[in-house]
Amino acid sequence: MVTKSNFGRTRARRAPGKSAPVRAGRKRSVPRAAGSHETPYHHGALRDALLEAAERVLERDGLAGLTLRAVAREAGVSHAAPTHHFGDLTGLVSELAAIGFRQFNAAMVEAGVCAGDSLAEKGLARARAYVGYAQAHPGMYGLMFRTERLDHSRPALREAAEAAFAGLAGSIGASRQEKIHEQALSLEQGAAIARAWSLVHGFTMLLLDDRLSDILRRLPKDTDAETLLEAMLKATIGRPPAM
Repeated sequence: MVTKSNFGRTRARRAPGKSAPVRAGRKRSVPRAAGSHETPYHHGALRDALLEAAERVLERDGLAGLTLRAVAREAGVSHAAPTHHFGDLTGLVSELAAIGFRQFNAAMVEAGVCAGDSLAEKGLARARAYVGYAQAHPGMYGLMFRTERLDHSRPALREAAEAAFAGLAGSIGASRQEKIHEQALSLEQGAAIARAWSLVHGFTMLLLDDRLSDILRRLPKDTDAETLLEAMLKATIGRPPAM
């Protein structure tokens, strides 16, 4: 669950060459030095190792630096290995985005479970988790919404993205005290989902691009980004929306 202390740090998009923050509870591999011997993996482990390497490259070097050769080099395997497992770069980034959507959805589910009993508390907790995930994984978050780079016909990505949308729709349905069927929305239901998503996603992008600093510096002392988000949600629809 995202806490107030790590949510409110406004960050610009990471410049190439800067390292991604290490996430608590996850052990990162040390990048292999150039010229080192290739590491032997069995088939399943190599696929996972390539995806882990791809995430490191993405967060460190950005989407522009994410190539099949860069991933192979990061994983310490032959240049042909990513092609063998994913076909091409679109295949690789689509599988990587599927991992992102699963992590993203799990973070919001956990936040809702750990929040208070009221729908408003759960909605605000999920909104914080949404923004917090993007702050902790800016490269992955950006990739997840780069539709032109992804192949949504791949089962893993389609299922993960649909699960994330189902979580959003379910939360909006709970806040409206009605059952929402994701495949057949009423106009009012669609508007409620789009409103909540647009507000939080837009806020997230401004935060990642460091475009909120000018507003924050004009606010009362010690007002942070989380406080600003909560005020926005309450002012927009009267109470924090479910996310």
